[in-house]
Amino acid sequence: MCNQFFNHLNKFTDISESEFDEIISFFEIKIFGKKEILMEAGSICNRHFFVLTGCLQMYYTNEKGAEQTLQFALENWWLTDNLAFLQNRKTEFCIQAVENSEVLCIDFQKQELLLKNFPQLERYFRHVFEKACGAAQMRVKYIFDFSKEEMYLAFRRQFPEFIQRVPQYLIASYLGLTPEYLSEIKSKKFS
Repeated sequence: MCNQFFNHLNKFTDISESEFDEIISFFEIKIFGKKEILMEAGSICNRHFFVLTGCLQMYYTNEKGAEQTLQFALENWWLTDNLAFLQNRKTEFCIQAVENSEVLCIDFQKQELLLKNFPQLERYFRHVFEKACGAAQMRVKYIFDFSKEEMYLAFRRQFPEFIQRVPQYLIASYLGLTPEYLSEIKSKKFS
């Protein structure tokens, strides 16, 4: 499993196997069952998660008591409340396993030490954050420019793996739809 992380790092920077052996020592490997909570809203956000296998979601509970999904993470994706993590403060979000998941976890102090000891990983994390920021910008554009139906079709085109693996009600939550309306879109387009 850790070879997967080694290969992912080497897409963005050059890490030798001996360096990787030291790098991986900064992480814990954790296994979470389906629907298990990795991080609770209201807790100090002190962990950053890298998905080895499975799928995670980050969500919050709105004033009506409904869960609103903000992000998903599949294999080779990172997930945390970035602002709370960087400021070592309480998060407003929950992170939950959508599927049985195996993840690498690193806390803030260890991540800072990791970056100090391996400055080339600054480049790696910069690339990761740039891609995440770009994806968030495109999502906001879709919210402003697309109809609900167009948003679903664009999501389906760009992320077919989510359509296959994530329950429909979570995709609806992510897209700001009701599960019933998403079913209507799907039956109209794909029947």
